Amino acid sequence: MAKIVLTVLFEEPFWIGLLERLDGSKYEVCKVTFGAEPKDYEVYEFILDKWYQLKFSPSLSYKTETAKKINPKRLQRNIKVSLQNMGIGTKAQQALKLQHEQLKTERKIKSKDEREAEKERQYVLRQEKKKAKHRGR
Repeated sequence: MAKIVLTVLFEEPFWIGLLERLDGSKYEVCKVTFGAEPKDYEVYEFILDKWYQLKFSPSLSYKTETAKKINPKRLQRNIKVSLQNMGIGTKAQQALKLQHEQLKTERKIKSKDEREAEKERQYVLRQEKKKAKHRGR
């Protein structure tokens, strides 16, 4: 059973959405920047349009809790606490950090390949120039 939690909160200077996906024993998170404060219908449209384009962090494992019957008053208190702006949870921060590191390494590899390709291109140009000079052109 998959569970998805969307938390919209204000992080100076933008509004962000934090999507947490729980599936079995996997936990994944994705951070989305909205800019101005999004309306409910804008968030709903965003999820419908962009869901398959979202890049979630690598999955972390987590322990599932057994469903216990919760006292209604305690449930009400828990809901009230979760509705207050508590910020990003630590597990979400870990997942986002892992995703950030992964993107950083991909970016490093890509830029290194581009640098090497540019060096190779410059080398070929120098060799062609040497050949042209040697031929007296």
